[in-house]
Amino acid sequence: MIATHNKGKLREIEELVAPFGVDVVSASALSLPEPEETGMSFDANAELKARAAADGAKLPALADDSGIVVQALNGAPGIYSARWAGPGRDFSVAMTRVERELAGNSDRRAYFVAVLALAWPGGAIETWRGEVHGTLVWPPRGGNGFGYDPMFMPDGETMTYGEMSAAEKNRTNHRARAFEKFREAVLE
Repeated sequence: MIATHNKGKLREIEELVAPFGVDVVSASALSLPEPEETGMSFDANAELKARAAADGAKLPALADDSGIVVQALNGAPGIYSARWAGPGRDFSVAMTRVERELAGNSDRRAYFVAVLALAWPGGAIETWRGEVHGTLVWPPRGGNGFGYDPMFMPDGETMTYGEMSAAEKNRTNHRARAFEKFREAVLE
């Protein structure tokens, strides 16, 4: 089970596990409540979500906590990346806020983080972390992906994640890098 209510994350994780013939069901499809993210790190929030889903569904659960870390903003929005989008999760609002808070700062370095946590009902939990570094662009470019993708251009690329196809993005993104570690540890 994938412990998420985020359709964009679910779609990416489904694409990453598809080659292994793993059936995916989301926490929202099982009507599990979304736990409050009270952790102070990506790891803590991923573990919290995985544990809540595994115990609630009585199934192994894979959760993801991810976000963007902007160096010139002292790591913000970080674990608060989704909250910067407001209650309606409007990421155009979040991207505008990042740009406004940068206020012309020439340091545009940022990186995406994804931590995957796999929890067993009432039992063990493991985590895997992936990162991808890049630069923020303004205005945002492209309508693909979700979240901050249209303003993030990975190092060595000329397109933002918002301009890339899902296959192009999934070759290098933070979730794919965390998933690669997960795959090596669990699926092989």
